[in-house]
Amino acid sequence: MAASACWRKERAGAGHNAGVSSTQAAFESLVVDVYAPLQRYLRRRTDATTAEDVLGDVLLVMWRRCDDIPPDAPLAWCYGVARGCLANAVRSSQRRLTLVRRIAREPVPVAADDDPALAEALSALPEGDREVLRLWAWEQLTPAEIAVALAVTPNAASIRLHRAKARLKRELLARKGSAHAGHPGGRQGEEAS
Repeated sequence: MAASACWRKERAGAGHNAGVSSTQAAFESLVVDVYAPLQRYLRRRTDATTAEDVLGDVLLVMWRRCDDIPPDAPLAWCYGVARGCLANAVRSSQRRLTLVRRIAREPVPVAADDDPALAEALSALPEGDREVLRLWAWEQLTPAEIAVALAVTPNAASIRLHRAKARLKRELLARKGSAHAGHPGGRQGEEAS
């Protein structure tokens, strides 16, 4: 096979740049020889998109391990690399699928859009309060984790969270009070305790 020089970086008497050029030329020649067989190999074992992704991984391994390619069986060696890269792709796909299933089982936090009164009350708060509340309620972070996310001390995060909850409660009660203002038995001016 003409590409056998890939794994033998021929630098005899040549400068460093000439060695790199001959290695690149040998690699390109090897790719011409093995590309179509590797593509067929992968397409027989997986879908076309995955086959192309895995083929890219194989070519990268070939380039990085050029010196390891045996001159007497480069295609067989490349099949072995393709087999390993395909196995990695399958494992990755299975991990993604497992993660998607786990996320699908997680309870969905109530979004402000699901409750118009909550959305209004949140929008009336300053952005800092909204962010602390979202980190606590939606992302389910503890005050110590909120401190890390906001780059503040845990004590400051706890205080901000406490104050934001109180402001949100006042906003919700104010909206509840105004919603009941026109109804018999409704109370106006209800304040947070």
